Amino acid sequence: MRTAYSVETVRAAERELMARLPEGALMQRAAAGLAAACADVLGRVYGSRVVLLVGSGDNGGDALYAGARLARRGAGVRAVLLAPGRAHAGGLAALRRAGGSVVEAGAGARAGASVVRLVAQADLVVDGIVGIGGKGGLREEAVPLAEAARRGRGAVVAVDLPSGVDADTGEVRGAAVRADVTVTFGAYKPGLLIDPAREYAGVVRFVDIGLELGLGGAGAAQAEALQHADVARLLPVPAAESDKYRRGVVGIAAGSARYPGAAVLAVAGALRGGAGAVRYVGPAGGAVLARHPETLVSERGPARAGRVQAWVVGPGAGDDAATVAEALAADVPVLIDADGLRLAEVGAVRGRGARGVPTLMTPHAGEAAALLGVEREVVEAGRLAAARELAGRYGAAVLLKGSTTVVAEAGGGGAVRVNPTGTPWLATAGSGDVLSGLGGSLLAAGLSAVDAGSVAAYLHGLAGRFAAEGAPVSAEDVAGRIPEAWRSVVRAPAVRG
Repeated sequence: MRTAYSVETVRAAERELMARLPEGALMQRAAAGLAAACADVLGRVYGSRVVLLVGSGDNGGDALYAGARLARRGAGVRAVLLAPGRAHAGGLAALRRAGGSVVEAGAGARAGASVVRLVAQADLVVDGIVGIGGKGGLREEAVPLAEAARRGRGAVVAVDLPSGVDADTGEVRGAAVRADVTVTFGAYKPGLLIDPAREYAGVVRFVDIGLELGLGGAGAAQAEALQHADVARLLPVPAAESDKYRRGVVGIAAGSARYPGAAVLAVAGALRGGAGAVRYVGPAGGAVLARHPETLVSERGPARAGRVQAWVVGPGAGDDAATVAEALAADVPVLIDADGLRLAEVGAVRGRGARGVPTLMTPHAGEAAALLGVEREVVEAGRLAAARELAGRYGAAVLLKGSTTVVAEAGGGGAVRVNPTGTPWLATAGSGDVLSGLGGSLLAAGLSAVDAGSVAAYLHGLAGRFAAEGAPVSAEDVAGRIPEAWRSVVRAPAVRG
């Protein structure tokens, strides 16, 4: 599992470690890892042209020391100082001793044209402008350099975090560096896992510098991203004595005369999600049976459909508020999606004691914005905060769909789960219905709301990748690849560390 910690927690752990190490040792560890990553990106270090963008903080020091290591291997290294009087003195001295040179970014608000050309013509640009504590976008004098790096011929490697993005929230409030590779030290930061900042980070390479975090260390994690082994441990596995009812039965209350396809797709996801049986209630029973004859179809509402261990309610429900209310009144976990989010009475969901059983809400950004009373852009810019706010306001677990799907536990506390799988091709009609059915099936199989949401998002993202392979896909295609995604997780070799 990739676990991300706040800037405050990381800095506290760094202080504790530095107190036990010789002066400068921690920075040298970071610089060694950074230099190794840069060498891997370059392929051939000797004769390459490397430009360091150096600010006034420790990230600039890391860049300078790493640049010195590359210079000793034959690279031509030049450091561009954005704050000449405040650059790391030890790093500057090390770079000069190794044969590197230094230029200033230029007086005034804009970098000199010669410096911009230097950046654009480099084989590698190292972003050491701003550290993890930076807030807001890049300062005006750094913007031309970041743009030159983006448009230039060489790769861009960010030190710990791309300059201009928010380490704690993943927000990007102005101009920022777009990196091909980000080398992060000691701990992942939430901004490396969550869009929009995640797309600025490129490939993230982790360097262990000995920080003690989590169990036995300082601070609680703010975000975490499951990996194959984590998901494999959570997947329901039938025992020898299992039958379809012991494995769990999920009820699907979805679809309408106008949207029968939503019911078909939600059932498709549910049938592949680990529960032993799927019950369907709603007006699309004929369409469901035509595609999925194994479904148990009832013409009566949720209260009289038969025993289930979880309900999925809302996909394509139109204005059927009565069915939504009936499902929410059941004493079993409920996943609420799409129209269900609009139709559910706030009092039926809000507060931990309102339902007394797990509830998982699965809005996209537009639905989340409507629930919070803000603009969609606010949710998309601050996904972590929006998910926490919804989970706190409604006392339900929240799976916020989007370019980065995040899952917050009821109440909004704890580490937010960040889904690392998926593809932009999943932005297609009906994809969310498949996800809802899959998540509901996992709820019925006994997973908690957060685990069901996290595992469903993970498998759904993998299935989308397998179905797409670089081409458009339909929601039906995605549902059909869920078993393949499941098998890929279970059969993946164990990864140590």
